[in-house]
Amino acid sequence: MNKVYPSADAALDGLLKDGLLIAAGGFGLCGIPERLLDAVRDSGVKNLTFASNNAGIDNEGIGKLLRTKQVSKMISSYVGENKEFERQFLSGELEVEFCPQGTLAERMRAGGAGIPGFYTKTGVGTQIAEGKEVKVFRGEEFILEEGIFADLSLVKAWKADETGNVVFRKTARNFNVPAATCGKVCVVEVEEIVPTGSLDPDGIHLPGVFVQRLVLGAPYDKKIEFTTTRERETA
Repeated sequence: MNKVYPSADAALDGLLKDGLLIAAGGFGLCGIPERLLDAVRDSGVKNLTFASNNAGIDNEGIGKLLRTKQVSKMISSYVGENKEFERQFLSGELEVEFCPQGTLAERMRAGGAGIPGFYTKTGVGTQIAEGKEVKVFRGEEFILEEGIFADLSLVKAWKADETGNVVFRKTARNFNVPAATCGKVCVVEVEEIVPTGSLDPDGIHLPGVFVQRLVLGAPYDKKIEFTTTRERETA
């Protein structure tokens, strides 16, 4: 089975339609599937729900899809760096399901493991708990959170072999692994595709069994969310 596709558009061919729930990896601008998100935007599909830690920044990552009004709902833990996200939420244009960061990661991981729900202490006594089942364990309250079962997973990685075994680099690993496992179909864009057998089996972060399609996304421009500078000290 050939998992390598010639472009992001080709890798998403036949997978996109209106109303999808998409799990996307990344944190801010780190480890986001840039090429795949651009292809989703260019396809014109709409009414999408994204499960992602955040929406990148204005005009980057999922932020591009917010600009084109293709996203109707976000399941996220952090929205503070995207002004368009903030504007659409406050104006009622965008539905937002806030989810604590660790809980969001665990909801994705649970979906990938086939677990429909789990109890957590996080959020007890806050707005996060409203409308959710509460159960007492060892004399303490826990709330029920549902696993995320996405229609499609979009992931960015460092290296992959031709069978889809994937390696992430440093903090780009963040949400990409749980996001990858919780989708019915997982598409990964990578900086480098290497021959099968050339990766150390002990260094694989995401086994190829979870990956259906691969695309080479390089070269990438390194984007920086904030540039902080100071005057050079005089000798």
